[in-house]
Amino acid sequence: MTTVILKPKKEESLRRFHPWVFSGAIGKIVLDATHRANMPEEGELVCVRSAENEVLGVGHWQVGSIAVRILAFGVEVLPKGFWNERIRAAYKMREAIGLVSHPFMNNTFRLVHGEGDYLPGLVVDVYADTAVVQAHSVGMHVCRMDVAKAIVDEVPQVKNVYYKSDDTLPHKAEIEGEKTGDLIKNEKLKIKNSDEFWSVENGLMFRIDWLRGQKTGFFIDQRENRALVERYAAGKDVLNMFCYTGGFSLYALRGGAKQVDSVDVSQKAIELVEVNVKKNFPHASNHRAVAADAFEYLSAQKAAGRQFDLIILDPPAFAKHRDAVRNALRGYQRINAKAIEMIRPGGILFTFSCSQAVDKEAFRLAVFSAAAQVGRKVRILHQLHQPQDHPINIYHPEGEYLKGLILYIE
Repeated sequence: MTTVILKPKKEESLRRFHPWVFSGAIGKIVLDATHRANMPEEGELVCVRSAENEVLGVGHWQVGSIAVRILAFGVEVLPKGFWNERIRAAYKMREAIGLVSHPFMNNTFRLVHGEGDYLPGLVVDVYADTAVVQAHSVGMHVCRMDVAKAIVDEVPQVKNVYYKSDDTLPHKAEIEGEKTGDLIKNEKLKIKNSDEFWSVENGLMFRIDWLRGQKTGFFIDQRENRALVERYAAGKDVLNMFCYTGGFSLYALRGGAKQVDSVDVSQKAIELVEVNVKKNFPHASNHRAVAADAFEYLSAQKAAGRQFDLIILDPPAFAKHRDAVRNALRGYQRINAKAIEMIRPGGILFTFSCSQAVDKEAFRLAVFSAAAQVGRKVRILHQLHQPQDHPINIYHPEGEYLKGLILYIE
């Protein structure tokens, strides 16, 4: 196996079980005899050692500032049964927190959350009996069949594994093998047509299109926060911006909202919202779905003198890398200022950032700036984050990505 030797005194983060080796920490690379190039192949398993030749761990090599993602510490090779052991441990945690014990109420959960489950570069979401796998590193792409087999072995309800990594793998990587397709397939399910596939979250039904939808087909990370919307929705005029498939809207309707408006720039998303509303509330007359740009829609509603009692802002990531943080914070300030202006006195704002590059202090400052700009009294009722099945490895604080605030607007 190729060995990566660190510069002196660059091993301390690995001794604290942080799973990333940065390229600047590498002193020397000793290739095994099979290599023809002068660097490891992207996705290759490598052994990492200190400058004093101490074995630190084994992980996937990748091109970029993060050069190695550690899979196992203190070993030179992955132990036998590694993939089954990691998937088994991930499933056991979901059992412990009660996510898999009531499938008629909830059969949707994240099984693997990258570094949070000690499998950096891997995401697995479960929808009923289907697991959708996404590789965020070439190493996980290379190991995709091992992952799929371990999922079927260790997760009782999973009969099908679908691989969907077109949008998550590094664009410049030389990748062999399909980025999307069935890994383990039950012919009876006809997995390639996911149009009529439904999953259940807290008793509500959602159509999941893992084939063409964003991410793995649904944003599971807002499950607990959607339940909070249900708590606050009774008798209120609700606006769900960036609604995607309408998750927050369905919870608001079940919570007794007087009126719910769902807005998204994607016409396909709006069509899916309407399907989900009809499935759960076939006789509802208090829901309206609109395909529109968020900023343009809010400006038009303001010009019409319209106000809301509860607004949800759950935009896509405004900053996908650190170079975009400044512009992202301006975007968060702008959209929150528009929303705060349109909330009736005594109303509530749910506002979120899923940008990992924007930390919670910066996001909170952007929302504070928006409130100050509008000049209204604002109080924080809740500080929100990702749910239990998106765990944060205590040695990898970068895994905390979802930030949210529930605000009371006077």
